[in-house]
Amino acid sequence: MSTTAHPLRSKRRRSALRTAAFMSPWLIGFSVFFAYPLLSTVYFSLMRYDGFGVPAFNGLDNWTYVFSHYPMFWPSLRNTLWLVLIMVGCRVVFGLGIGLLITRIKTGTGLFRTLFYLPFLAPPVAATLAFVFLLNPGTGPVNSVLGELGLPTPGWFNDPSWSKPALTMLAVWGIGDLMVIFMAALLDVPKEQYEAAELDGASALQRFRFVTLPNISPIVMFAVVTGVIQTMQYYTQPLVAGKVASGIIGGSGQQFEPGYPDKSTLTLPQLVYNLGFQRFDYGAACVVALVLFALAMAFTALLMRRRGGILQAGE
Repeated sequence: MSTTAHPLRSKRRRSALRTAAFMSPWLIGFSVFFAYPLLSTVYFSLMRYDGFGVPAFNGLDNWTYVFSHYPMFWPSLRNTLWLVLIMVGCRVVFGLGIGLLITRIKTGTGLFRTLFYLPFLAPPVAATLAFVFLLNPGTGPVNSVLGELGLPTPGWFNDPSWSKPALTMLAVWGIGDLMVIFMAALLDVPKEQYEAAELDGASALQRFRFVTLPNISPIVMFAVVTGVIQTMQYYTQPLVAGKVASGIIGGSGQQFEPGYPDKSTLTLPQLVYNLGFQRFDYGAACVVALVLFALAMAFTALLMRRRGGILQAGE
């Protein structure tokens, strides 16, 4: 009995070691780039730390300060949620719409695909600077054309009511990445299903609803989830737009509080940078980072759960 058990245990041990060896790249990457940073963020969120001295435990003081006494937290949270709901929705709708349009075009498909994809290749800072110039409320060509047509001329990046719609326009302008993804998905839909739907007398809207959408729903979910994650990290464009629109171009010794105008372009990633690297309050910055992480996880879990419910209903 014992002589038989020993080779069996040895075989299981070798199998476990072999499995661990194959999993080691993922385990090392997960530990170094996810688990350790996450645990460190939780640790420093309970500390008073300025990045130079020795961390001192202060319990939930950082959490109380961020949620109750820091005036920039709630505006940045509202702005981030607004961008997640509106900007991501607009990008997905326009990306799918342009993808549908180009797949229906008979001639010049390559030209239109190139024209719509090129804006995505523009560097974020350069694209934002161009949009601030185009949407300048006093001298920008967009407002000049609107004024000539007798239409209202918004303040865009200088108006708290229009700054987030202007950022959304900038995001929709660079829609080329989603367009390419949706085009690949649309071209992969079986033509036989469209032909069967046409024989059944389905209209174009019905074919889109009952043939196109069910086939590309995984791609739509991918676009929404990745869009939410990217928007949760939205930092460069609102910071550059607010900085340039406010007239502060930059320079040594200048301190710029993000969020111009009137905190309307302030996002949670900007708040992490402001707290950690401008105010040197690493504990409060870690609190905001954890809030950002929790929101991203909550949105992703909600979307995946809804996706599972739709699949079960379809079955």
